Amino acid sequence: MEGTGFITPMQLWEIGTREYSEAQNAAVAGTDTSLFKNVFKNAVDQVRETEADVEHKQYLLSTGQLDDAHTLPIAEAKAALSLDVLITLRNKTLEAYNELIKMNV
Repeated sequence: MEGTGFITPMQLWEIGTREYSEAQNAAVAGTDTSLFKNVFKNAVDQVRETEADVEHKQYLLSTGQLDDAHTLPIAEAKAALSLDVLITLRNKTLEAYNELIKMNV
């Protein structure tokens, strides 16, 4: 598999890990509300990283330093996907918030 060193996998979001379960248990207990914040922070960080990668690859392509031109569209697709995930998280959060507001106590 020589020649595939330029492909870097997307980083996993720490949603299904042990740290997530511990944070979820702590949030249920009311001692820590950082789970919700961490999910959005990870999503925003992923968008920033992928956008920075796209900008770097665009610079390399424009200066003629990019060896394989197909890495730029791959990076752009990753950036678009991570942005779509962030937008979906935001929309679902707003929907849930609006449903909570409508509840009678």
